[in-house]
Amino acid sequence: MPDHAMTKPSTRTPKRTARRKPRPARQPLTAATADRHDLYTAAVQNVAAEIDFVDQTYKTLRGQYATRLREDFCGTAQTCAEWVRRRPGNVAVGLDLDEPTLQWGREKVMSRLTEEQQARVILKNRDVRDPGRKARDMDLILAMNFSSNALMARSDMLAYFKAIRKSLAPGGLFIMDCYGGSESLLEQEERRACKGFTYVWDQVHYNPIDATLDTAIHFEFKDGTSIRNAFTYHWRLWTLAELRDVLADAGFARSTVYWEGDDGKGGGDGVFKPAARGDACASWIAYIVAEID
Repeated sequence: MPDHAMTKPSTRTPKRTARRKPRPARQPLTAATADRHDLYTAAVQNVAAEIDFVDQTYKTLRGQYATRLREDFCGTAQTCAEWVRRRPGNVAVGLDLDEPTLQWGREKVMSRLTEEQQARVILKNRDVRDPGRKARDMDLILAMNFSSNALMARSDMLAYFKAIRKSLAPGGLFIMDCYGGSESLLEQEERRACKGFTYVWDQVHYNPIDATLDTAIHFEFKDGTSIRNAFTYHWRLWTLAELRDVLADAGFARSTVYWEGDDGKGGGDGVFKPAARGDACASWIAYIVAEID
């Protein structure tokens, strides 16, 4: 809107256009000015596409849209926020063990929602294997950004999947993302240019004996500064077959892999469909959709 109201122009003088106040110039990102959570959101997350997928998958399998969603390992709860923005009746619960990260989400993400939308989000500092009463009876439970890899022992993963099964409403779905391929086993850095910074995915060390992987995320800026080890992870690189076996042992009736299509240029096209067979790609991302009945 203009910064002042315009009056009806005189017939004797030409109509003038109201001037807008110039916006302050955006300062270049540097290690001193950037926020690591903002950078992670911009470089890693695409919650709109994520919710598009889970929303349509539930609708296809169940014939209606889901209402109650739980975001496990929710971090700043970007997915919870996107879910309650989708439809007025949607309710979201986010669980994470890191209270400072949850608080950042409350201050920076939830604050951008309307009061009515905020009232439909519950964020809890809890272990996903003990979600609590308010995190049960869910239509959808998500474990995204490969976060379940933090559970490295089979017994821990089994306990988690059993807790999920108990938390789902009849007809509910559990959806998790996974990645792999020959490049996932290499100790290497991968750089990708983003708006105002460079995202660096660093596969620091892989142990083939127990399939554990140490990784880090760094951010580099045009002024030569960087944020090293903005995020670090020590996790197990689970295979799709292993995870599906554990899901079966936890009592899930079936699980389906949704494999990404090929864009014809050596990359993925962003479209995930049920598949019984995948390609031995150097790098791949897939979803597992698990059903209780």
